[in-house]
Amino acid sequence: MNYTAPMLTLPATAEAFGTPSSAQAWLLNGTPLGLAALLLVAGALADAHGRRRVFLLGTLALGVTTALGAFAGTTALFTAARIAQGAASAAILAGSLGLLADAYPSGRDRIRATGVWGASVSAGIALGPLLAAVLSLADWRLAYLALGAATLATAVTGARTLTPPRTGGGGGPASTPTGSGGGPAPSPERTAGTPAPSPGRTAGTPAPSPERTADAPASSPAGRAGGGGRPDLAGATALALALGALLTALTLGRDGWLRPAVGVLLLASAVLLALFVAVERRRKDPMIDLGLLRRPAFRASTVGALFTGLAVIGLFSVLPSLLMRGQGVAPLAAAGLFVLWSGTSFVVALQARRLAGRISAPYQLALGFVLSAAGVLPLLGTVDAPAVPWPRLMAGLVVAGAGSGLLNAALPRLAVDSVPPERAAMGSGANNTARYIGSAAGVALMLALSATDPDTAFAASAALALAGAALTVAGSPRR
Repeated sequence: MNYTAPMLTLPATAEAFGTPSSAQAWLLNGTPLGLAALLLVAGALADAHGRRRVFLLGTLALGVTTALGAFAGTTALFTAARIAQGAASAAILAGSLGLLADAYPSGRDRIRATGVWGASVSAGIALGPLLAAVLSLADWRLAYLALGAATLATAVTGARTLTPPRTGGGGGPASTPTGSGGGPAPSPERTAGTPAPSPGRTAGTPAPSPERTADAPASSPAGRAGGGGRPDLAGATALALALGALLTALTLGRDGWLRPAVGVLLLASAVLLALFVAVERRRKDPMIDLGLLRRPAFRASTVGALFTGLAVIGLFSVLPSLLMRGQGVAPLAAAGLFVLWSGTSFVVALQARRLAGRISAPYQLALGFVLSAAGVLPLLGTVDAPAVPWPRLMAGLVVAGAGSGLLNAALPRLAVDSVPPERAAMGSGANNTARYIGSAAGVALMLALSATDPDTAFAASAALALAGAALTVAGSPRR
């Protein structure tokens, strides 16, 4: 809910802060920036200090920083609060599934528990804009106060009810799904139940589960993947600075893509990204094993996640504000349209497990991208039309939502199945990191393109989705 609430409060927040159009991307991008930079590091901290401790500290920090965001008086302070919220959310993601693994060691109970966890995340994504729309009728700041208070209450409840770790040391169980690479195991959208078997797996051979690393002690390779308890701060800093430079370049691009500042920032982003790669190659236990990129399925997973953020999340994060400004759609109506898209995505993701064994994950990703592009194209002309073309708008959102659901269902399966079992959580962590990088860059790009003509953003989203479809199947086995 915290992640998606700003989608509906963006116009009011920008007006309150006097945020120029060229800087409004930062009001949305703070949280994904914090998540992308610190998701893998948070997993390493959880490996070293315990899932319960990291989860509770993350929940407490999220509550405090969300409430503080309500009192921010400038764009810079609000953005800083959102970045801190992203960092806190990374800690929550890194610890929560580990706690479930400890409470439900194996079997159907664990499957059911992780399914409820994923469904709760998906429900929060859909309900965040609704809560923001209702409370913003009085004051947009109330949404953040309410979310902060609810999160603090969760932290207090968790401190009283979560059982202490069964093992000594570190403050938490030595084994959780997040052990390898520090990333959370199943993606938040993993709501379909049992991990789907890899398409090419022989009958009777179980697919590697996201929980595979739950049996690896902290001293094993799976447990050390995040840096053996020593977070890769150099790599995380290089990645965060590279993403920050890229977002700044995309934000400034709306005033002219050929400006020297844009070119310098893009060059700086490339240099910092190269530095991140160099740091990871030199470490014995990197946040992400770059050798995995030699695997076609892992490349498809990472590229699919990146383009999901760029083409899908980027556009639909800004669509409510485009409709509110361009068509005067009321916040509640805009929230309802977002729920139509996200609700369709949720239902399709739940049912997509039936495709396992019939279509490979890369080709399911491609189908999802194609449906997303097909759903976005009917949105052309809706923002500048004399009246809102409700039937065309709603039909496009349903089709795009179905595509998003296929993407959400295929990405976590491919992320886990594309890596060795002991690297399952690293694959999931890399997948989520790529998604948040893509979503942050996508938001900045869509806002920049929509400044002159919203249809340019819609066309770019469709084109990026089709490019994602082509890239995810390139080199994948035909099925």
